[in-house]
Amino acid sequence: MKVKVLTIFPELFPGFLGSSLTGKALDDGKWSLETVNIRNYAFDKHGSVDDTPAGGGAGMVMRPDVLGAALKENYSGGRLINMSPRGKPLNQKMVHELAKEDNLTIICSRFEGIDERVLEAYGAEDVSIGDYILTGGEQAAQIMLDAIVRLLPDVLGNAESVEDESFEKFLLEYPQYTKPAEWEGRCVPDVLLSGHHQKIKDCRLEQSKQVTKVRRPDLWKKYLDSEKN
Repeated sequence: MKVKVLTIFPELFPGFLGSSLTGKALDDGKWSLETVNIRNYAFDKHGSVDDTPAGGGAGMVMRPDVLGAALKENYSGGRLINMSPRGKPLNQKMVHELAKEDNLTIICSRFEGIDERVLEAYGAEDVSIGDYILTGGEQAAQIMLDAIVRLLPDVLGNAESVEDESFEKFLLEYPQYTKPAEWEGRCVPDVLLSGHHQKIKDCRLEQSKQVTKVRRPDLWKKYLDSEKN
């Protein structure tokens, strides 16, 4: 997968993506990352990329001519995503879809947002990582990329670890335990130490159902609906 990120803060990348599994995958060439400094396409010596919003209001808006010039030179097809709090919520289904892309271009929105005309002209998809506001799209882009890269072939090394994770089948992941078998009076459930694989599987499924029902009733409803089909 080839990833290109358009940002006014290219020094923020790769950030934590350069560490752990995503960093190793980057070093091994399982994905590539290129940053484009939007300020390089500004029309003045100050590198200005924003201006006041049409119609008035607080804050500033990223100019379409500056971002448009950056896109014209650097975008050559594939999914184009703008990180924005008004976007479609990122979920595991979308992450799986994006992990199949060969080319992914991401715009890191800043200020009050981006002039709508350039987003329409290039068919950019607005994507949000949650119902809260960050100082910019760089943090959101890195979180999205972390979720995507770990699904690329041979990055995790164990396909089963993906299948059992939260959100994969509308269920949150079951509680995890390890050694010691007893800690401060609290014991690992006996069934997990039984060696009976089917009983362990059934127990974990039941635990997943219970935690999803209590913590995420929205997901629980989706799970029940999926079981009917």
